Amino acid sequence: MGAAPPKCIIIYHLTFESERMIIISAPDILTSTGVRTLLARHGFAPRKKWGQHFLTDEHILQKIISAATPTAQDCVLEVGPGLGALTQGLLAKAGHVIAIELDKGLAELLGITFHEQVKANLLDIVQVDILKADLEGLLAPFKEKRLKVVANLPYYITTPVIMRLLESPLHFDSITVMIQKEVAQRMSAAAGTKAYGSLTLAVQYYAEARIVATVPVSSFHPRPEVESAVIHLQALNAPPVKADKQRMFEIIHAAFAQRRKTLVNALFAAGFAESKNALTAALEKCGLRADIRGEALTIENFAKLTEVLSCRPL
Repeated sequence: MGAAPPKCIIIYHLTFESERMIIISAPDILTSTGVRTLLARHGFAPRKKWGQHFLTDEHILQKIISAATPTAQDCVLEVGPGLGALTQGLLAKAGHVIAIELDKGLAELLGITFHEQVKANLLDIVQVDILKADLEGLLAPFKEKRLKVVANLPYYITTPVIMRLLESPLHFDSITVMIQKEVAQRMSAAAGTKAYGSLTLAVQYYAEARIVATVPVSSFHPRPEVESAVIHLQALNAPPVKADKQRMFEIIHAAFAQRRKTLVNALFAAGFAESKNALTAALEKCGLRADIRGEALTIENFAKLTEVLSCRPL
């Protein structure tokens, strides 16, 4: 038997020495000086291995909130609240916020800053790894509310977190996240562009993606090495195509595994047919050129090709 999943630690009541009960207002948290001061007073240092970069740009914060459009009918799952600048903005509009923070020290500091909201049952602070959290259990009390996600994701877990949320049976209404700019461009790319690939299509299967804002390194403390972007994923009511999902994405991954090759050569190398002629014939049935590359196909094209290939090698 495997190990039991880790328990989520929900922090409701925290006790600290009086000299640690220092709270900086939201405007101060949104400045580099305020962030440095708060971290120093509580003896914290940003952890590079966890990708901790704290937003210090109020203009960007307002763009995130505007894109997420939280209302009193919403329960917002905030991933990576950090020092709580975005948390405060969400609490002003959402019916309930569940803030998931991996760092125990930051979770405790959030408990100090927002102790009144926690007591009023407007906020839950959960210290757990988002990739291991029991999201269904955490959100079970809020089945009657619309579920949304807002996050400032560490770069190293961006794709697995977003795909877990998109594939979740909880059916989040939207996901608004700050991620590495390059990844945001890949998620929202158009067919035929350099950024277009299997990640684009995986996101398209579940949501409509649009980049809300690009975020320079100067908007954070400490500064990250690359630019960020805010992307909004609006969940679709149903997938945009009817196809065998597993088979379609096997074809998609094969097409982009060797994207410099033509689609015929890439799929033949991956074993999708006994001959290149058979693959050429399949493409012709889809109205596609024999020399086309995978990056030129839309998700509708891939769905049609999956149908033509009859869910088994030719």
